[in-house]
Amino acid sequence: MTKLQERVRACVYDVPDFPKPGILFKDITPVLADPELMQDLMAYWAQELKDQGITHIAGIESRGFLFGAPLALTLSLPMVIIRKPGKLPRPTRKVTFDLEYGQDELHIHEDALDSNAKVLIVDDLLATGGTARAAAELIEGCGATVHGFLFLVELAFLNGREALAPHDVRALDIYA
Repeated sequence: MTKLQERVRACVYDVPDFPKPGILFKDITPVLADPELMQDLMAYWAQELKDQGITHIAGIESRGFLFGAPLALTLSLPMVIIRKPGKLPRPTRKVTFDLEYGQDELHIHEDALDSNAKVLIVDDLLATGGTARAAAELIEGCGATVHGFLFLVELAFLNGREALAPHDVRALDIYA
């Protein structure tokens, strides 16, 4: 484990029974509260991702914005946001996807991307991969290419990487 991974892991709190009984929630907000850690994290990711031909960063509502926006700034790339229904003001594309307990929906502005875009999708945590896969469907529906996925934390025991194959999936800290 690298020093950066150790620093991130030391900041992530386990919150039992949130948002419902039986779930162990990984609270990443202490990472956001540490400006030096955030700067080091963005520098690390920027170094890992430079020269890969990525043209856009897409953040998934809402915690994906918190990591995607500073990364986009660090890499001098445009930021695209993927949101829940009713949050984007212009015409959107949408995708509906299944959750363990029902369905959800994500939206992207119709004109957010074109066929020349090579997009990195960013979110805070990879669990089952359903939301990230839906984000990829939106991006591909715009004619763009999904370069891959980037997460702060991955819960590997939930097998989310399988839902995102064959794309490149990166996570800084992996909980087995």
